[in-house]
Formats: sequence, structure tokens, C-alpha cells
Amino acid sequence: MSARTRSMPRRSCFSTPGSNERFLQKAPTVPADMSFLDLEDSVAPKEKEAARAKVVEAIRTLPWDDRVLCVRVNAWDTEWTYGDVVEVVGNAGERLDEVMLPKVQRAAEVVALDLLLTQVEKKAGLPVGHIGIEAQIETTLGLINVEEICAASPRLETIIFGPADFAASMEMPVLTGGVQIPEYPGDHFHYVFSKILMAGRANGLQVIDGPYLKVRDLDGLRDFAQRTRVLGYDGKWALTPDQVTVLNEIYSPTQEQFDRAWDILDAYQKATEEERRGAVMFGDEMIDEASRKMAVKFVSRGERAGLTRSAR
Repeated sequence: MSARTRSMPRRSCFSTPGSNERFLQKAPTVPADMSFLDLEDSVAPKEKEAARAKVVEAIRTLPWDDRVLCVRVNAWDTEWTYGDVVEVVGNAGERLDEVMLPKVQRAAEVVALDLLLTQVEKKAGLPVGHIGIEAQIETTLGLINVEEICAASPRLETIIFGPADFAASMEMPVLTGGVQIPEYPGDHFHYVFSKILMAGRANGLQVIDGPYLKVRDLDGLRDFAQRTRVLGYDGKWALTPDQVTVLNEIYSPTQEQFDRAWDILDAYQKATEEERRGAVMFGDEMIDEASRKMAVKFVSRGERAGLTRSAR
């Protein structure tokens, strides 16, 4: 796995079809934390093999700055997975950070990708373990096995929820995935979000929500993204540059939250080290070790988003 990318922000994960050269050229100009070049669902079957060379060219020649750069290959139940990995990873060079594996249903699928990546890295002269893995949970079987999947390989960096394919796997009576269902009295994906989040966090992974498909409804995106942000997700997929802007804001702490987190850490440090107390009043709130842990998370997320503490 890439030490460079494991802890980098993924507030916005921007999808670009690997077969569309115009979109590939534009992708580096979109201020996303992570870009993935897609060889799977956004590429027509007859274009999949030709798209590999376009993706390799884009990785090698375009100015990607220091964002996380990933390629989504096709799932193991297709005829394209092996060729995707060999041709893209074998020719893209060191700038490629990760491979995303869709429709993961069992831990063995991640292990198989790990083994193949090791062979391809050796053949291509890359450091063994350089390429990280992102795994998508998009089926009922994948959700049932998500704990084992998240523990399957040290290359794993993120676990991702794929709402549209999951809705189809569940046979939900919906035609658009990843959006609200007004007829349901609550959040129809709350259990799914929580189960994936717990499995990811237990294994030190970043956890990402999938796309919001009504791409012009930015207010709806903002509302829906708040659900996973509050639970603790690191980010969400973006399908357009406008969605990137919204997600970069939603999944970042505010300056006020960031500064308050630092103040809590300072107060707790003084209480424990100077006053030798395990709990202390902070304004009208009692803070203790649990408060410190929450504040550390806010500071970490804020720093990953580029925030600095306000002058006092």
C-alpha cells in the first residue's frame, strides 16, 4: 500500500470515464481530493480494452498534482479484470496510487487482486506494495462479508459503498440509487452505512459513500451527504465538478469546529499534566479522555483539509 496516500483526504472522489479523452483531459483541473479513472460501469463493453491505453496515457502525461490517483478495474466476474490490472498497472508508472475493485463479495477477491498486483509490480519494476486497493461493497453478499473483506489485505486503504448496485441486489423498488426515498420513514441505508463504517474503522480504513445520481440537485446532494458525514464517513463520490465543490465543504470541519477542537486539547492537556485531573470543565461542558479522542479526530480531518488554527 502507498504510505503517501493512506491518510490523505478523500472528501471528494471524482469519477472520470476512462474511454472519454475529453473528460480525461479535464479531470486534473477539478479540485477533487481523489480522482479515479473508470474502466467499469461508465465504459461500454466494446470500449473497455481500448480504454486501458487511454487511461495509461492520462496517468503518465497529465498534471495530477498530489491528489490520490486511482483506476477502477472491472469486477472479477468479468473477462476484463486480469487485463485491466496487467495493462494499466504494468504501464502507468509510479504515479498511479491505487486500484479500485468493484462488486467485492468475498475476502478472497481482495486477496486475489493483492497477489496479482505483487506480480505486476515486480514485472514493472515498481516497489512491491506500492499500489493500494479500494474495495466497493455493492451487493448483499458483500455486506454480509464486509468485516472479512476489510481485513483481507494490508494494501486496502478504503472501503466504499455502491448504492445503485446494492439497491438492485436488495431488489428495492427504486430506479435511482443513492438518493432519498421519501416513502420510507427514515434512512433506508442507515444500517448499511453503519455496518460498512464499523468494518472499515475496525481495520484502519477510510470509508467513502458512493454517488448521488441526481447531479444537478446540489441541495439534495448536500442534504444526503450530511447523513454519512455525521456518521463519520471521510467523503463521497462526485460525478461533476459542482458536486466536488459541495463535498469538499461538507466533509471538512468548519474553522470554528477546528479551533474549538484545539482548545479542548489544550484544556485537557493542562488538566491532566499540570492539575493531574482526568476530567475538567470546559465552558459549560465536562471534558475527559473521550472528549480528547473526538477532538483529535476533528484536528486530523481539519489538517487533512488544509485548515490551520486561527491566531489567538
